[in-house]
Amino acid sequence: MQTGMGAAIRRGLVDSIPFLIVIVPFGMLFGVAGAEAGLPIAQVMGFTVLVIAGAAQFTALQLLQDNAPLAVILLTSLAVNLRMAMYSAALAPHLGKARLWQRGLVAYLLVDQSYALAQAAYEREPGRPLPQKLGYFFATMSTIAPVWFLATYCGARMGAAVPEGIALDFAVPVTFLALVAPGLKTLAHLAAAGTSVALALALSWMPYSLGLILAAIAAMAAGAQTEIWMERRA
Repeated sequence: MQTGMGAAIRRGLVDSIPFLIVIVPFGMLFGVAGAEAGLPIAQVMGFTVLVIAGAAQFTALQLLQDNAPLAVILLTSLAVNLRMAMYSAALAPHLGKARLWQRGLVAYLLVDQSYALAQAAYEREPGRPLPQKLGYFFATMSTIAPVWFLATYCGARMGAAVPEGIALDFAVPVTFLALVAPGLKTLAHLAAAGTSVALALALSWMPYSLGLILAAIAAMAAGAQTEIWMERRA
């Protein structure tokens, strides 16, 4: 088995390639949506480079178009991105001893794809040195981040010129299905996922996507409570 920093970087690059299949249309879709919402390219790119969180970006953009209050936009976007706090907690045992600037860069580049790849790699080889774990993480995003930025720019440049027959929106559900499905390993995971889906659909009538906030809170509570019950029974 290959060892060393070079092997870790190469593995990160290779592992990230399949995600580019959905990153390209996902990024283009946001660029198109931003252009159609009337945002200039500079604002679209500022949005995607600074936030670098597709689901939260789409949520905030939709709420901006609905003229939602700023507090609602921030709260809803935060609720959508609460999973990043859980991702950080999961990666802390592996990357928590990194230098401050390294942890800051990891936090910026922490997205669903980089978390999924890193967590799986760290579970396979938990004994790898910290520099190799960091090398793997940054390698995954050395392909994903630039492609995300470029795809967004292309989508913003083309704007409404993208034919309606090209269904770029398929990338959003496919991306999250590919990320979430392999992680549904316990009853607690299933309880949280089921609760979030059921409530998100049931509360879709609520204005400003407030149902997402309630669904997220209820899902976390359901998952945590189920885990407590499982521990007590064990």
